Formats: sequence, structure tokens, C-alpha cells
Amino acid sequence: MADRVPGKRRLVLWRHGQTTWNVEHRFQGKTDIPLDETGVRQAARAAALLASLRPTALLASPLQRAADTAQALAALTGLRVTHDPALIERDGGQWEGLTNREIRERYPAEHAAWTPPGGETSDQVAKRVGEALDRALDDLPPTGLLVVASHGAALRLGMCHLLGLPGDVWERLGGLANCNWSVLGEMRDGGWRLVEHNAGTLPEPVLSDDRVADSQG
Repeated sequence: MADRVPGKRRLVLWRHGQTTWNVEHRFQGKTDIPLDETGVRQAARAAALLASLRPTALLASPLQRAADTAQALAALTGLRVTHDPALIERDGGQWEGLTNREIRERYPAEHAAWTPPGGETSDQVAKRVGEALDRALDDLPPTGLLVVASHGAALRLGMCHLLGLPGDVWERLGGLANCNWSVLGEMRDGGWRLVEHNAGTLPEPVLSDDRVADSQG
């Protein structure tokens, strides 16, 4: 771990831009769906704002919707994007490609418990993504700002890991809209606090069912 003064580092958790499956309310999970035209524009707008924060490191999921979102910021800052497979979206198993209505109709019990057959549990995602964020933060300089481009559920659950909160707390706070971000700041004791949540370039609200919105990530 780099030598540092506690309380100076910052972390920006940035959800990718819109895809056609987002518009269709389909569970994307680890399926590699690209940005649509709107998503490309969203990434460019968001990157212009995030560049003004002067990030020092840029990390992304290798799925193209997140990787291309990160590349929009890399083009403005000159930073190299590092890709970590541990940052991909939640594995939706048999739900991937299905709409929310189809999931409710075909898997009512699993939908109620939010446990996709053949997929990952919330705890598994929180551990996987949280540990990836921990590794990246270990290498961040004392006053560094790390931007992580990833996915709705992955970011929400990874953030819970860093903040020491149960995953269901975010059902009250809400998830991240496409190309919006949350900012965490380091506390003097070395822990993290939420500074800003679901910030973005336009008033694009999270869908009414936040778990569905996240899993479209």
C-alpha cells in the first residue's frame, strides 16, 4: 500500500452510458452489450465534467459499454484505462436478455427474492467488486482521485462493501442512472463516506424499481 495521509483520496463510481437493452428494460448482466447513440453522447458529456475533477487513475470493467464510457474520459485526460474483470456486472444467469416482465412471469419466487437462477447473489457481487476496489485504492497516491467505470448493481454493491453497509440499504437511497456517478471521500480514520450520489449531466432519473435499473447495468 502506498504511504499516504488519511482523508485525502477520492473515488468516483461511474455507471456506463445507455444501451438498447437499458431502453428495453432487459437484464444485461455480464452480456456484452455496446452503448447506443444516446449512450455515446452521455459518455462524452459526463467525461467533460469528470475531467475537470483532474482524476489521477482510471479503471473500468472490460465489458464494452463500460470500457467505451471510460475511454471517453481517457481521451480528454490522457490517462490509460486499466480493465479489471472483477468489475463486470452481476451474473444474471437465466435472467440475462429477459425483460423485467418476463422475469416476473417466469421466475416469480426468484424475482421476489432477487436471486437469479444460475447467477450471482448480492453478497457474491459485493465481495468481488469490493475487493477489486480495495486493490485499486491500495495503489492510489495520497491525494489521488480514482474514477471507476462499471455497472449499476456492481457499483452499488461494491460501494456498500466500502461503506460497510448492507446491500439492501440502497433500495431506499436509489441506484445510479446511466452515466451518472457517486463520489466517496476518504475519512481521517481511513474509512470512506458518501459525498455525492447519482450526480450527472442531465435529470435522468433512476427507474422506479432500482434493482431492475441496476441489473440492466
